[in-house]
Amino acid sequence: MISSTILSSKRVNAAIHVPKLPRLNFPSSVPKIPTSKHVEGLTFTDSAPLLENNNNDLSNSTISNSTLQLYAILEAVSDRVEMHKNIGDQRDNWNTLLLNNINMITLTAATLAGVAATTGAGAPLLALKLSSSLLFSAATGMLLVMNKIQPSQLAEEQRNATRLFKQLKAQIETTIALGNPTEEDVKSSMEKVLALDKAYPLPLLGAMLDKFPAKFEPAVWWPNTQFQRKNDSKTERNGWSEELEMELREVVEVVKRKDIEDYERLGNIALKINKSLAIAGPLLTGIAAVGSAFVGNGSLAAIVPVMAGSLAAAINAFEHGGQVGMVFEMYRNCGGFFKLLEETIETTLEEKDVERRENGEIMEMKMALKLGRSVSQLRELASKSASCRMEGIAVDEFASKLF
Repeated sequence: MISSTILSSKRVNAAIHVPKLPRLNFPSSVPKIPTSKHVEGLTFTDSAPLLENNNNDLSNSTISNSTLQLYAILEAVSDRVEMHKNIGDQRDNWNTLLLNNINMITLTAATLAGVAATTGAGAPLLALKLSSSLLFSAATGMLLVMNKIQPSQLAEEQRNATRLFKQLKAQIETTIALGNPTEEDVKSSMEKVLALDKAYPLPLLGAMLDKFPAKFEPAVWWPNTQFQRKNDSKTERNGWSEELEMELREVVEVVKRKDIEDYERLGNIALKINKSLAIAGPLLTGIAAVGSAFVGNGSLAAIVPVMAGSLAAAINAFEHGGQVGMVFEMYRNCGGFFKLLEETIETTLEEKDVERRENGEIMEMKMALKLGRSVSQLRELASKSASCRMEGIAVDEFASKLF
């Protein structure tokens, strides 16, 4: 009892004192929350002006039918860009794989023919002769197919198609960004897409371009009738003058006399070289296939298949490793570039109403950029061409500084 009393006397009594919060007296001017009666007082007519404004905004933001059609064409063009890029990569792989495999087959067959010449009569000689002959025959067949389709040229066609479809895509995007596209814009874009499809077909069978035409001709990837989008410019005579027309005519003359003629000459040379190499390769492997059948009947019999096979491998490496077909296609594309430039300027100048033409200053700048020149350099070229023509001498300068 005594101990419990002592412990209880030692207890500490603690208490927490919380300060009293002051009372907030809201003024009587605070608006009251509306009751259900006030809410019910709102009628449909009170919100009608808001709905009318929204309807007006929707009607003003309606996209025109021409714009929707251009967006549909833009999607198709984007898909074609991807298709041509993928197929171009595939056909470039064809060129590499076929070149390596055919050369390996040809050199292996030549080696077997050489070994057979050192082997005595019997089963080993027959086996080597048959193996060499079969390999040379296989190389001949593969070379015929490869030279027919020209994989390096096919890859270059798809690269050009990819670049031109990207260019068309940028043109369509610019037309949409400028606003107010017309039915003529839609028709022009459709014609350009179809012209590109015809110029650079995707399939091989039935639609492949002739790799060995009788004569070099520039590539044509634009429609016959070209539509020019009129610029809503406020400049006098739409930026055209007699001096500008004479300048563009002189530029066209330089393009005709120098650039187009030069690329036609180079294109014909590349075509002749490609034809000769395409014939020589299979011919040599065919001779080697026949010659390997006579190995062992004389000491000099092995010279024909070994030398013909080695020479065929060298020719094949030069033709497809050097991508002669791609060079020919590059010349076709460059020739087409200058042909399009010529037709664009001539078609524009044939239009007598300057208000229906593209703005003259903008067109002059575009021509200068396409030729890799500044506007002042383009004018200097035109004056130089005019002075040379008056003196009766040929201008010693190409119109293009790009290629």
